[in-house]
Amino acid sequence: MRSMMLAVCLFVIGARSALGLEMVAVAENVWAVVGDLGQRSSENLGNNATFGVVLTTDGVVLIDSGGSAAGAAAIDREIRKVTAQPVVAVINTGGQDHRWLGNGYWKARGARIIASARAVEDQRERLDQQWTILSTLVGENTLAGTTPAFADETFRERLDLVIGGERFELRHTGVAHTPGDAVVWLPSRRIVFAGDIVFVDRMLGILPVSRVDAWITAFDAMAALEPSVVVPGHGRPTTLAGATAATRDYLAHLRDAVRKIVKQGGGMSDAARIDQSRFLRLTGADQLAGRNAQAVFEQLEFDEQ
Repeated sequence: MRSMMLAVCLFVIGARSALGLEMVAVAENVWAVVGDLGQRSSENLGNNATFGVVLTTDGVVLIDSGGSAAGAAAIDREIRKVTAQPVVAVINTGGQDHRWLGNGYWKARGARIIASARAVEDQRERLDQQWTILSTLVGENTLAGTTPAFADETFRERLDLVIGGERFELRHTGVAHTPGDAVVWLPSRRIVFAGDIVFVDRMLGILPVSRVDAWITAFDAMAALEPSVVVPGHGRPTTLAGATAATRDYLAHLRDAVRKIVKQGGGMSDAARIDQSRFLRLTGADQLAGRNAQAVFEQLEFDEQ
């Protein structure tokens, strides 16, 4: 039934923009801004992710700010397709560049910036690395005008907000894709903006800062909310079943396969041969599948002995 409901309520506001953004209506006054599934580039302005827009009586609450000032401006133009109301608050769901490097654009326009304390720590720790990589991928011209700005409102595990009559519950349960990943739960709508805890359509990437077991725990905490709609950090809005198939099942598959390899005394080369055929339909699998298996092996090699 929930799958049928989701299929009915999702529709696109106009065509995908020239910058690769697609405004998808999720519910009344709630949208997902779906970005490119590929790598960051000058064409997508670093916006290779999915963002959220919630219209309240006080103005717009934006979930994740964009990968650059230019990327934030592109999201702003998408928002103007559905409302003239200003963005009054921006919630960063994690430490990846596309979650927060647009903060300066929105802060200059009066928005409050909110994130988990651990996300801000991660942003500070990886800023130089992220900037160097972005400079190569999107170019210095694209980054022109981008001013790193950290959240001025933070929380450790949970923060409940009411903005313009809409209740937002922000929850950080531990390390997932990045150390500070959090979800934004709209209890009255049963909609969750899952950030990088959920990847759909695109294969997730396991980073040096990721932790597979903790990521599964964070996913399970999100799933316990029993959302009707999951807006992922990458890909189109989906059901909980769709999120599980693309994210949790994949993480558990790699973890369990690596545990078996370690128990049998196998090595990194065995991890590279893990059968991932169930997940190769996901965009980016040709580049990420092997690297993910090796990353999980590196994480679990000593933990499982």
